[in-house]
Amino acid sequence: MADYLTFGILVFTSFFTLINPLGVMPIFMTMTSNLTEKERAKTARKASIVAFLSLIAFAFSGQLLFKFFGISVDSLKVAGGIIFFFIGQDMLNARLGRMRIADEKVDEYVSDISVTPLAIPMICGPGAIANSIILMEDSNTIGLKTILITVIVVMGFITYFTLLASSRIINFLGETGNKVLMRIMGLIVMVIAVEFFFSGLTPILRKILMIS
Repeated sequence: MADYLTFGILVFTSFFTLINPLGVMPIFMTMTSNLTEKERAKTARKASIVAFLSLIAFAFSGQLLFKFFGISVDSLKVAGGIIFFFIGQDMLNARLGRMRIADEKVDEYVSDISVTPLAIPMICGPGAIANSIILMEDSNTIGLKTILITVIVVMGFITYFTLLASSRIINFLGETGNKVLMRIMGLIVMVIAVEFFFSGLTPILRKILMIS
């Protein structure tokens, strides 16, 4: 029983740190600032579901998929860093805030941003994917596997309700406050992107140059 509790705490803390729902929230707020509260709730729900179904899928088949396609977690970090950088640049220039979406295109916009970049790679990022694969390999009993899946589902709910709370923050800040927050977070996202990019690129270059 103590082993299960220890494993459960390990799984929860690692996923909470890697997914960081509070860190995803400012980007979610920026990208959905022109949507209604109902549309934001729909976006949060879809992003959370897609992200955590992806995590479960990677937990069970990630190692096989990575080997089959010859993909490494480092390559995923490089790609994620590039995506984050352009998102941050748009936020810094307030391009996302100026976006106006036609009524007939709202559903398409919600579907697009729910999957990319919100679900993947913002919520279900390289770190979370690698974590799910490693922890599944370490789960050598049905009980440990059940705990892992349960924690992933719980994290899905936590992320959903965290994103849902952003509606109140958006209404509280107003248009000017949202633009200021967007530019600040844009700079932070670009810094995170650079860290992501080089944390993935460094091991790749070491392998190419055969540096230990």
